[in-house]
Amino acid sequence: MRAAKAEAVMPDGQPQIDRLFHALGDPTRRAILDALVHRPASVSKLATPLGITLTAVIQHLEILENAGFVHTEKLGRVRVCRLEPGGLDTLEQWIREHRTAWEKKLDRLGEALREEYEGN
Repeated sequence: MRAAKAEAVMPDGQPQIDRLFHALGDPTRRAILDALVHRPASVSKLATPLGITLTAVIQHLEILENAGFVHTEKLGRVRVCRLEPGGLDTLEQWIREHRTAWEKKLDRLGEALREEYEGN
């Protein structure tokens, strides 16, 4: 039996990958990320096209920031948000590792099916 690979665990005990998927699981949070792809934006600029309150945007931003997708900072009286590549890097690594494992299993399955087919 193979030993389980250790995952990065956040201070609250939640694995980082769970935070990433939780953050991406909400359409409003994905819309915020889509808006930030173009340029940094204030909380109010993010709220306007979404049609939600500033409080709701801040709550979504906290989740995105905890997942490592977004960084916010207060500049004067305005809170500015920008994308952080860290969350995507972690997600990309997780996908790459799992894709490799799944491809190996599917290759073995294909070989077994081919042998079964050729043996009949």
